[in-house]
Amino acid sequence: MDLLQLRYFQAVARYEHISRAAEELRVAQPSLSRTIARLEADLGTPLFDRRGRRIRLNQYGAMFLRHVDRALSELDDGRRAVREARATGLGRVSVASETLLTITHLLGSFRAAYPRAEARLFQSNAPEMDRQLRAGEVDFCVASQQLTGENLASVELAREDVLLAVPPGHWLAGRDSVTIPELADEPFVTTRPGHWQRALLERLFTSEGLTPLVSCEGDEPGASQDMINAGLGIGLIPTMSRLAGTEARAQVAWVHVNAPDCHRILTLVWNRETHLSDAALKFREFTTSRPFTSHRLPERRRERDDDHLP
Repeated sequence: MDLLQLRYFQAVARYEHISRAAEELRVAQPSLSRTIARLEADLGTPLFDRRGRRIRLNQYGAMFLRHVDRALSELDDGRRAVREARATGLGRVSVASETLLTITHLLGSFRAAYPRAEARLFQSNAPEMDRQLRAGEVDFCVASQQLTGENLASVELAREDVLLAVPPGHWLAGRDSVTIPELADEPFVTTRPGHWQRALLERLFTSEGLTPLVSCEGDEPGASQDMINAGLGIGLIPTMSRLAGTEARAQVAWVHVNAPDCHRILTLVWNRETHLSDAALKFREFTTSRPFTSHRLPERRRERDDDHLP
């Protein structure tokens, strides 16, 4: 059994399709099939159920895959650790967030404090974040809903109310609060399923036995306020975004929602089993050691040569 066999097995297990795996690995299909057959012979049991040209991972294959994923992940972490140790900087930190506006200023402030650190930012919904953390594609996720992957650790960054935004002149403008049943026939501007705003909207309506009327959905929550201002509907927006508003930004009226749990909990999530670079460790310390805000840069501090990791 060698490393190449494990890489080949991992690809075939992911696709459950020899041809697609061979295409990704850029090897001939017969060669890939022979490699998998040799691996099964070494283990003394088939790893796939074969029905004609179709293959499916069986119980032994699924069991073996969990160990292979961990082993290859450890090797990849080792390679990254060696590269980072040889580099002159702190290495890279990769962060995923549901909307870039949530952490743009945070990352900017972090880079100002640690100019030798490289930062990479992804925009992802909750299912994609789970996958990215498992695959080691990101170090951290800044999430507004619970991530369900294994071996995940998290710390709460902020808890804030979520308000209802309505366009100027709307019948709710000027109201202090509103109940969910009063919104039963109102069109909503929201995000696609997988984002926290959509999950919150559906949860609030389901608790009242209702279904929200969605007039506009997208993948960029930061655009919601502009669409609401244009009269395309009403929408749920966190207090943090309201505080971040400027005169140049689209104006809306704000109404409190009289419903339990109409709030957002923002958490920093990471995989306990994934190697974290010096930059990633610095980022975690930087993010969790001060009040979180998306609209104001935390106080800048100079990076010192004797600045040690905890």
